[in-house]
Amino acid sequence: MATEEYSEGGSVFQFHPLDQFIVKPLFGDGPVSWYTPTNVTLWMAIALLAIIAVFVLGSRGRAIIPTRLQSVGELLYGFIYKMVEDVTGKDGVKYFPYIMSLFLFILFSNYLALIPMSYSPTSMIAVTVILGFGVFIAITILGFVKNGPAFLGLFWMSDAPAFLRPIIAIIEIISYFVRPVSLSIRLAGNIAAGHVVLKVFATFAAAALISPAAILGIIAIYGLEILVCGIQAYVFTILTCVYLKDALHPAH
Repeated sequence: MATEEYSEGGSVFQFHPLDQFIVKPLFGDGPVSWYTPTNVTLWMAIALLAIIAVFVLGSRGRAIIPTRLQSVGELLYGFIYKMVEDVTGKDGVKYFPYIMSLFLFILFSNYLALIPMSYSPTSMIAVTVILGFGVFIAITILGFVKNGPAFLGLFWMSDAPAFLRPIIAIIEIISYFVRPVSLSIRLAGNIAAGHVVLKVFATFAAAALISPAAILGIIAIYGLEILVCGIQAYVFTILTCVYLKDALHPAH
């Protein structure tokens, strides 16, 4: 892992901005296996508990005048439900629970990662690849189950000139198989980049001469990260809805 040094007043600052993404076992210092509880699994579990707290405990009263937690749950529920309905149509609403689960996991994981000393599961490419390929495989299977061979019409633009149709089909196939890679890299890259920048500014804040500027930089980047966390969850979810629409209505 690359290390950079900065000298100020005789002291040396060592930068290890990627150390925050190291996967560590919760107990002991042994090797990490697939069954080993790690900091990644811990914060995924915390995200799950936070979701349960908002949507189960916070809404169990179902009050006519909602509490703050119930209001948050209802707002998120209505927002995603309308998105699914608007993008995929009425026949896509039955898949709302899956899309809502994706959105909540990404959203809560992103925002919990802004807590100091926390860990961001969505900055791990292994986690986002599972999410991206999970969407890709599920929607591909659904497309063939719902439409049979007609699902391949997604790649054939019948309205285009005949000589262009094979070329467009190749482009569409490549674009289709790039979808899970795009989903996973976009999410992990944006979240990880934000945390790296925060780490760099936090390290510079220890230097007396530049600490005021570094602290202002931390505030600005932190505010930007608050927006990015929500935007990335939204982008992942709306793209999932678009891909679901293609599976339900593949014909151009």
